[in-house]
Amino acid sequence: GASGRDFITACVAGYECGVRVGEFLGRSHYKVFHTTGTAGTLAAAAAAGHLLGLDADRMQHCLGSAGTQAAGLWEFLRDAADSKQLHAAKAAANGLTAACLARDGFTGARRILEGATGMAAGMSIDADPSYLTDRLGARWALAETSFKFHASCRHTHPAADALLALMGAHRLPAADIARVRCHVHQGALDVLGPVVDPQSIHQSKFSMGFVLAQIALTGRAGLGEFTEPALRDAKVRAFLDRVTMVLDPEVDRAYPKRWLGRVEVETHDGRRFEERVDTPKGDPGNTLSRGELEDKAMRLAAYAQGASPAEMRQVIARCWRLHEETELGGWLS
Repeated sequence: GASGRDFITACVAGYECGVRVGEFLGRSHYKVFHTTGTAGTLAAAAAAGHLLGLDADRMQHCLGSAGTQAAGLWEFLRDAADSKQLHAAKAAANGLTAACLARDGFTGARRILEGATGMAAGMSIDADPSYLTDRLGARWALAETSFKFHASCRHTHPAADALLALMGAHRLPAADIARVRCHVHQGALDVLGPVVDPQSIHQSKFSMGFVLAQIALTGRAGLGEFTEPALRDAKVRAFLDRVTMVLDPEVDRAYPKRWLGRVEVETHDGRRFEERVDTPKGDPGNTLSRGELEDKAMRLAAYAQGASPAEMRQVIARCWRLHEETELGGWLS
């Protein structure tokens, strides 16, 4: 019997919980753990718990049961494995399970985050509890999030935007480029660094070289650019090897508040260019327009063959009026 407003509020609760838990667990956590699977489990639990109308006591048990199920390790990237999809799916499923259990009286750890043997103790060496309540009710973490413009790991986006801008400004064709040096933050090195020879479509989305090759060669890094033929394309492979990443202290200091993009390009004839992007496409301050969001939804549906264009137009129109919906059960089913 949830209304559209109930659903929106639950989504906000989930985002606020998930973002704050991720910040609380810190950079040391993200170096090993995939926060979609860890913080995401508590985010899903908070959202589902809100929809189920849990009171504070049961919500605490809900988060306790979610935290003890939270999991997800970056090791899958080294093997081109499929585990990232499992992380997202299990986070949603485990969060919902935790909420349903709490509704039915099942108890969970009350100090699952900061307890002596809780998540921080087992998953972080720099956890900071102050992030959990930082300006709670005044600061909305949801408003600080981004829409993904490229179909790749978010860590590739600043450099992708910078290279795209550089090539456009100087009318530089991909064939002229001998080297691309990407200035990145430590998180990008930790996640993208192991992927030097992408072997699967999914792994290629975590390859800075592959993403920038597509930007240089096609001007895009959308779903259609991440394909098996592209993985084997000789031009893509040749460009991939021209891309390197270096830690940039300024970029690292700004992260994660700001995702700065900076690239240096050298051509085969010795020319040098540099470009910097302070607000990548999709970030607050350079967010996607309503039309771009609708276009992205249409492309995703077409790629998944999940709905016809006509069906998607109806869904999109209804989404924009979600706050007016009085009962979502029939629609969502």
